[in-house]
Amino acid sequence: MSKYLLIALLILFISCDKDKSTSLKKAKWIENAFVTLNSDKYPKIKAISWWHENFDNSLLRIDSSPESLEAYKKGVADTLFISNTAHFINNKLTADENGIYHAAFPDFGGTEDMVSRERILAFESLVKKNIVWAYFSNNWYTKIQFPKTEVELIRNAGKLPFIRLMPRSNFDEGGPDPNYTMQKIINGDFDTELIQWAKDAAASDIPLLAEFGTEMNGNWFPWNGQYNGGEVADEYGALDLPDGPERFRDAYRHIIDLCRQNGANNITWFFHVDAYGEPDAAWNNIQNYYPGDEYIDWLGVSIYGPQERDEDYQEFEEILDDIYPKLTALSDKPVAILEFAITEM
Repeated sequence: MSKYLLIALLILFISCDKDKSTSLKKAKWIENAFVTLNSDKYPKIKAISWWHENFDNSLLRIDSSPESLEAYKKGVADTLFISNTAHFINNKLTADENGIYHAAFPDFGGTEDMVSRERILAFESLVKKNIVWAYFSNNWYTKIQFPKTEVELIRNAGKLPFIRLMPRSNFDEGGPDPNYTMQKIINGDFDTELIQWAKDAAASDIPLLAEFGTEMNGNWFPWNGQYNGGEVADEYGALDLPDGPERFRDAYRHIIDLCRQNGANNITWFFHVDAYGEPDAAWNNIQNYYPGDEYIDWLGVSIYGPQERDEDYQEFEEILDDIYPKLTALSDKPVAILEFAITEM
């Protein structure tokens, strides 16, 4: 064997070994997540939802490698994770006393709204387990409109529709939206459309799950407090509260009030934060955004390992240990991990 062939084979071996070790790192993260969820450290966690997509080569899908898929299938196969039953009292989703609901964003595309029965079934086929709800975005773009078609597709697939109300005109990150500010929502500038949204939601006559302003403590979204008044406390509302988060809180309250006034009492409302907010400042703490227990039914959180290969690695349990005490200090409501995922490392 020539030395050149030997070198080539050695390089190939190292490359294959590296590929295997990186995929095993994602698989290990998933394994750790399910071990963590099976522990008794986090009794308020009552739902999980994997973010299943590869948009922009993010490699967040559970089948990004055979090892990662097997780790997820093994973990979610536990009877702790509920796949076929959801409990409701007065049209509100309630936590299962002994289990955790299994759900997903089942690869509804980069715009997060390409809902189809086929995508739901494809996810369930991959993991060998059903989901209780399917999670998708109701992007407002140039108008606010209830996603009737998407809701019916999900319901006809036998799942609960989970709607993310996203007040954005485009997908640009890191700045204010040119149209949908929190103050305009509070002022009633969009009330005509929001009232119709509420009436259409009520007319669906099915249980709906919903959230407004996903991950509001992250400045990658325009509804973050940074773009709606920031830490200033003397230009809106209470003088002892930062205006940016306070405006978000009141905008969310306004939307829920409109829904209630127009018969949309079939909605379970979630408050969805990111485990690590940006900016990392006291005024951006999640409690400053919270609409209150009289408005919110469930708390939610996003927990991500690295989404790109050069990001710092943290285990699922480490991240959960950072955010869980903040959530339970905020309210006694049940907690849903509304997004969790990691890229292939």
